[in-house]
Amino acid sequence: MVKKIILPGLLLIVAFFGLFYGLSQIDWVNEFHVKQIRSSSENKIGDLIWEEISSTEKVIFNDSISKTLDKLIEPICKNNKIERDSLKIHIIEKDDINAFALPNNHLVVYTGLITECKNQEALQGVLGHEIAHIENNHVMKKLSKEIGLSVLLSASTGGKGSVVVKEILKSLSSSAYDRTLEKEADMTSVDYLLNANINPEPFADFMFELAQQNDLSDSLYWVSSHPESEERAKYILAYLKDKKYQKQTTISSTAWENYKKLIKEKTN
Repeated sequence: MVKKIILPGLLLIVAFFGLFYGLSQIDWVNEFHVKQIRSSSENKIGDLIWEEISSTEKVIFNDSISKTLDKLIEPICKNNKIERDSLKIHIIEKDDINAFALPNNHLVVYTGLITECKNQEALQGVLGHEIAHIENNHVMKKLSKEIGLSVLLSASTGGKGSVVVKEILKSLSSSAYDRTLEKEADMTSVDYLLNANINPEPFADFMFELAQQNDLSDSLYWVSSHPESEERAKYILAYLKDKKYQKQTTISSTAWENYKKLIKEKTN
């Protein structure tokens, strides 16, 4: 009986001191410093890329256009505990059907994407997808894999600056994440919408419709960079099959159509 009591006690003591010794070998100050450097570098890279975009593209500053987009993003953030002010939303006047996330929480949306969406829920699904990339740190995972962490750090400190920035921008705006990250972003977006009582079906329909277009021109970036769009639409609809959810619209159908008309008027 005494042995049965002593043995577990000894094992517990050994485990405790083993854990204590292991933790004592970690340079916590250095680890924290490395994380700070990476965070600072990520912020710098995101800002450098946005500077490159804003210097070459036409950025929309129209309050009516930006405020309506904010209204569509707001319920996604509010109902999923995402700090809206942490997102830096930019609207680019361009016919390309595209949206993409940058480091440091930048989210770029092209007017071509907005006007191509038949309904607001489809656009909210795409926006949720890109927000998911930001929230799940997919952006830096992709860049670290494709560009290399050392090159990214070099760009953030001024080395090879503009050349690397252009390469990063090309990687983020015209090529897909790997399938695992894409599916995670898709399903996270669907959950975002469900939590906000927004119907996710139009998001799946939007991907399916674009995938069916025979002429995948260069303007269809968002779908042409996601070659499994039809398959993704199917697994989203399969996920929704047994779920009960409300279907609330964020703005009225009339307001949505007027929004698209406003964009076309302001950008033509």
